[in-house]
Amino acid sequence: MVGGARAAARCDVLGRAPYSEFEHGLYRGYLTPAHHTTLDLVGAWMVEAGMHVDLDPAANLLGRYEGQNPGAPALVIGSHLDSVRDGGRYDGPLGVLLGIECVAALNDQQRRLPFAIEVYGFGDEEGSRFPAAMLTSRAVAGTLDGDLARIADADGVSLAAALASFKTDYDVVTASTPTRRLDLKTFEAARRSPGDIVGYLEAHIEQGPVLEAEGLALGIVTGIAAQLRYAVTLRGAAGHAGTSSMPLRRDALAGAAEMVLAVEQVARRDASDLVATVGKFEAAPGAANVIAGEVRFSIDIRAGEAARRDRAAKAIEEKLELLASQRGLVLDLALVHDLPASPCDAALMQLLESAMAEAGQPLRRLVSGAGHDAMVMSALCPAAMLFIRCKDGVSHNPAEHVEPGDADVALEVMLGFIERLNRKVLGESLADRT
Repeated sequence: MVGGARAAARCDVLGRAPYSEFEHGLYRGYLTPAHHTTLDLVGAWMVEAGMHVDLDPAANLLGRYEGQNPGAPALVIGSHLDSVRDGGRYDGPLGVLLGIECVAALNDQQRRLPFAIEVYGFGDEEGSRFPAAMLTSRAVAGTLDGDLARIADADGVSLAAALASFKTDYDVVTASTPTRRLDLKTFEAARRSPGDIVGYLEAHIEQGPVLEAEGLALGIVTGIAAQLRYAVTLRGAAGHAGTSSMPLRRDALAGAAEMVLAVEQVARRDASDLVATVGKFEAAPGAANVIAGEVRFSIDIRAGEAARRDRAAKAIEEKLELLASQRGLVLDLALVHDLPASPCDAALMQLLESAMAEAGQPLRRLVSGAGHDAMVMSALCPAAMLFIRCKDGVSHNPAEHVEPGDADVALEVMLGFIERLNRKVLGESLADRT
């Protein structure tokens, strides 16, 4: 088995222990033992395809297939190797493994291009271990913000401690560079220069139902939606469930329930691509006979345009403040993420469209409501994304599935994209000489 089908089959291999922290189901958090073993195996696959392999200072797996001239700028193909808890097998790794298949195809032909090809397996995109999504692609793009020393996981393990223990006595089995320790001091050294990179291409499952509903294997992403994420804390007064009269209660849980519905109502009224979600909800003290004195929940707001997203966020904030006031509750609304809309590069999209046409695939453009490493990398270089159909649009779920045939078509289009980029670079070089 070779090509896209092999990439899909390798995703299945990575979907179980020891490449998962769970014996049954998948969870691969950044800098966990499962991440460690995954780097070993995927690194070996990179070397088999003809790449030199190393780990960068942010624990991103990096394979490089040299161009005609050593040190030439690179086309980066990448996605992430981490997963959410109880996640699917294809979200992230499929894009990495398809990048490896692109290099394997060129290496089999003994072809070198005017540019190198680098395949990144980003260590953290999901933010499933540390509360900082896309941490390692932001290190590469040079867009890190905040104090890295304050980042810790739910068990209290700091990012600094996890980095220090992860690289000790560890090396990708086939890397030629010596083992080095990772730490916060060198984390930002993963940053790349724009002059080193020709562009970025990411293949990813759609994580939605559009392509399957329309009978299409692939779609071209025009941009990634703008996102806002809030952490909400609502404080009332805890009390005995049997002795506190209804008129005198300051029930944080009842107030939060109204707020959750208000978030949904604002998004529904917009009748656009705007979506708003409460995905995390915790009530304290959490006893059956005690009125909740404090509730914490998240709000995620996304839209194709930042202005529409921001209008909805303002409406939600005003509604939550009103509800808190009416119930005598204290509202704390903290902004966690503010990610701008990220349009894909028009020139690279044209190359993808041409490759789609040659592969006999109907052209379908769509906006990504989910965030991806591509939106971070677009701050560093031109970026493009290819979506691959997933069964029933299901993602972040063990039922996530991609047909091997669709992965084969995706690889065909990616190779067509590389060929067109090759012609473009050669044409520009010739024009410069004349």
